[in-house]
Amino acid sequence: QVQVVESGGDLVQAGGSLRLSCAASGRIFSINTMGWYRQAPGKQRELVARLTNGRSTNYADSVKGRFTISRDNAKNTVDLQMNALKPEDTAVYYCNAVGMSTRFSAFDSWGRGTQVTVSS
Repeated sequence: QVQVVESGGDLVQAGGSLRLSCAASGRIFSINTMGWYRQAPGKQRELVARLTNGRSTNYADSVKGRFTISRDNAKNTVDLQMNALKPEDTAVYYCNAVGMSTRFSAFDSWGRGTQVTVSS
């Protein structure tokens, strides 16, 4: 089993910054992709940013230039630096990790989410 735990969500004013952190632990042999998704009330979960093998990155158009994803492969962690936050960034943010376990079975693990609220 692979567990994923997020932290760092908070209430912040528009224009402010937050840094989310995520750590994966358990029977990890390798992690291919780590990323952040978010889900606002009444909306579907959407990709915010993800890193593949620590090199290729994808960002949602709505966060490009404001959010930065970074990963520590040795520690199996991924952070999301969020700047110039907007009220529309308000959502529950989920961390996701995809890889191979030590039992050589694939895993696709999600955290429970951390709430980010941006006030106008």
